[in-house]
Amino acid sequence: MKGLVLTSTEGERLEGLHRFERAYWAEGCVRIAGIDEVGRGPWAGPVVAACVVIEAPLLLAGLSDSKRVPERRRELLAEQIAAQAASYHIASASVAEIDRLNIGVATKLAMERALAGVAVVPDIVLVDAVHLPTYAGRQQAIIGGDGLSAVIAAASIVAKVFRDRLLCELDQAYPLYGFARHKGYGTAAHMAALRAHGPTIEHRRSFAPIRALCS
Repeated sequence: MKGLVLTSTEGERLEGLHRFERAYWAEGCVRIAGIDEVGRGPWAGPVVAACVVIEAPLLLAGLSDSKRVPERRRELLAEQIAAQAASYHIASASVAEIDRLNIGVATKLAMERALAGVAVVPDIVLVDAVHLPTYAGRQQAIIGGDGLSAVIAAASIVAKVFRDRLLCELDQAYPLYGFARHKGYGTAAHMAALRAHGPTIEHRRSFAPIRALCS
């Protein structure tokens, strides 16, 4: 699949998507990290986070919040991001950790692991919506960051592609649940499968719909 043509209109959109990054580069920052997660809401599977570090703009046609990008384009963008990033790392928090800690704490844990795994030290870390309490370096939480910051959008795409592939693997292990279709989210078909077959070890028992089935 070929990349999209970078039209003048798309170039202007991407310029706006780099507003945070350009401000920090103008300050003298060199390496800018973006962190986002995928999978807070599903009933099953881990929560996955990615950290992407860039030293130059990501002028990639179609780059946006992963939820707004079609699947095939996400996969292409993930490859392009990996090729252009100064470093990137993907990490997760398991279902057991989600159930033990709660989804909010587990999400931050996955983000912290992703940040710890990059091969370079960023000058500034841009995080979608949350503050990472254990990180001592400079950071900025941006509400709706995956739609406002190019490097956070890149992290959201990398995380989304990785988690979707993981759920497709779970579909092979548990073919009765439709993980490849709904990616663990709470659909009517997912609930019907749960009622018919019960939860798997990949289901989050701390989430109310699963907890109700187990009680």
